[in-house]
Amino acid sequence: MALTDTDAPDLTTEDAGKTERSPTRYSRRLSDKILIAFHHACDQDDYEIAEDLLAILERLLTRRSIHPDANRRKSIESLVAAHERLWHLRHPERKYG
Repeated sequence: MALTDTDAPDLTTEDAGKTERSPTRYSRRLSDKILIAFHHACDQDDYEIAEDLLAILERLLTRRSIHPDANRRKSIESLVAAHERLWHLRHPERKYG
């Protein structure tokens, strides 16, 4: 049994989105998303996860990149600030009154 024009699936409408895909655009860098997850873990008092996320972020920022990031200095400063936040959360100052 041969397919006629009426039996064949309409590929032009079904696959139109698949064949003409534009590159996926992300609103934030991966490092920014990891930093947001770190702050969320700190807000939830989950310091072990926060420390793991910082280690991942540090590996991401310190590895050699094929495409140098123009915001590398800012990213490193954010990493340092995140380390400081975690340290202060784990070592709260004792206030004597």
